[in-house]
Amino acid sequence: MQKQIEDTKTVESIYRRVREILETARSGAYRAVNFAMVQAYWHIGKVIVEEEQRGKAKAEYGEYLLKNLSQRLTKDFGKGFDYSNVKNMRQFYMAFPISDALRSQLNWTHYRLLMRVEKESVRNFHIEECIAGNWSTRPLERQINTFYYESGGINECSYSC
Repeated sequence: MQKQIEDTKTVESIYRRVREILETARSGAYRAVNFAMVQAYWHIGKVIVEEEQRGKAKAEYGEYLLKNLSQRLTKDFGKGFDYSNVKNMRQFYMAFPISDALRSQLNWTHYRLLMRVEKESVRNFHIEECIAGNWSTRPLERQINTFYYESGGINECSYSC
């Protein structure tokens, strides 16, 4: 009976270690895929902006380009490429023009929230706080909306996020 109890404990211990390995691998794979998509959206934004800057930046052409891309990308790749999201990709490139500055800890939803922060220094503050605090998008949105930066970074999220 004692041996069976010890075997059960050993199996449980091994199971917990194997489970942790798998969870870590899945989490890493998920983050890698998310960041690859963030990079893809940045590159799409870059292509759109470069096309517009070749003298075709008139409002009518820009809207036509975004709508046309949206329709075709949705047909070929499914949802996620509606007009507003393609427009966000364009804005993403303009808000973060240096691809090496993109942070793998942040996903597309983080970046969509951060793009709305006009001031680069404030945006950078939120990026650093978000990464340091391992914030999901909800705490990030709350901090942006409650002017966390302006309060010196001191509010309830400093202790609970």
